[in-house]
Amino acid sequence: MTVTMKDIAQQVGVSIITVSKALRGHSDIGAETSRRVMDKARELNYRPNLAARSLVTGRSSLVGLVVPDLLHPFFVEIGNALARTLKENGYYLIISSSEEDPTLEEHAIEHLLAHRLDALVVSSCSPTLPQQFKRIQEQGTPLVLLDRSFSRFRSNFVGSDDVDMGFIATEHLFDIKRKRIAHIRGPELSTGRSRLEGFLKAYKTRGIEPNPRYIVGTSTVDINSTQQGFAAMTKLLGLPSRPDAVFCYSDPIAIGAMDAILQRGLRIPQDVAVVGCGNLHYDVHLKIPLTSVDQRTSLLGERTGKMLLSILQKPGKSNFRKTLEKARVVVRGSSVATV
Repeated sequence: MTVTMKDIAQQVGVSIITVSKALRGHSDIGAETSRRVMDKARELNYRPNLAARSLVTGRSSLVGLVVPDLLHPFFVEIGNALARTLKENGYYLIISSSEEDPTLEEHAIEHLLAHRLDALVVSSCSPTLPQQFKRIQEQGTPLVLLDRSFSRFRSNFVGSDDVDMGFIATEHLFDIKRKRIAHIRGPELSTGRSRLEGFLKAYKTRGIEPNPRYIVGTSTVDINSTQQGFAAMTKLLGLPSRPDAVFCYSDPIAIGAMDAILQRGLRIPQDVAVVGCGNLHYDVHLKIPLTSVDQRTSLLGERTGKMLLSILQKPGKSNFRKTLEKARVVVRGSSVATV
């Protein structure tokens, strides 16, 4: 049977209010009474009824996070940093994956909201603005968009300067004297469009017209990423004049591209230089360490957590907050030979 505060109160010989205050560490409960209540709660294996508490307080201490994939290290690292930041302030994170399916994303959000979440964070896989987001804001649930945004939709947002990321990655490849630079681009989302824009901006800055055949898309970017990168790079290597460098939308896609290059019998970076995006924790440990654009992934998670806490501390404030992190290229052996 479920143990209640009434059971603890009866066995300790105090009121239910005293038990409630003791369990919450209230200062007006004496140390000895508090100790007896806590000991009895542990003995009876008491667990608070958070659902009932949320009905009284209007808060669940829960924050939802919906991401396109739970295998992609980018979202795992963000989730870890976000969960840590929230936990330090008494909130807990519930994570769900949309599997890059807008319909599943919608269902996941509705399911999480049914648990009376205090706030919601979404890295959307939808190419167009979900009407669901407008309803969430109208209902007053704090919403933060992570990594991916929508034009003409005012919202809280934490992400990177994706145009600059595409620009500095491509500039690096031009700086190391590469002339035929390709791009394995991302989806028709803000991140994919903006990184492509930065790639094209670097070409324009150099006064060079990019070969349109050097821009190749993938059907997915968060699921089966390495396979998608392998297939896209294989297509690029089949061109009459193959690229001598490639900027990839993400690190997992870049790893797939590297596999395709090596399988073809080509050398990295001598024949084809490779730059990824994300600077994930394993990049330095690859057989050929991957040059990558550092998005400061853990910092994005921390920034998201701090933004949420700030919003939750001042409910009803209508000003939307925006955090845009600058990135940098971390140069490794996939673009500049170390020997």
